[in-house]
Amino acid sequence: MNKGLSVCGYECLACEYFKESKCAGCSEIKGNVWWASYINADVCPIYECVVNEQKHNHCGECGEVPCALWRNLKDPSYTDKQHEASIKKRVGNLKK
Repeated sequence: MNKGLSVCGYECLACEYFKESKCAGCSEIKGNVWWASYINADVCPIYECVVNEQKHNHCGECGEVPCALWRNLKDPSYTDKQHEASIKKRVGNLKK
């Protein structure tokens, strides 16, 4: 998998936290992403599922992607349309 992608296909290089060296990427930090505390979690739920529970390297190895977890874990700043576009793009990234 491309090192510039998170386990869910997000492009780390597009993230301000990655660019500013505040985050090394979810694979490097084992899913302990900065925003997890906002949802009362220690680890990103997608990372927890795919890596810790399912033992995959990324969501592209899972036959259920995109799953309900992806659909339910929506950035509150996104509209529904933006969220669906993000899912489509991340699935595409994982298929490359």
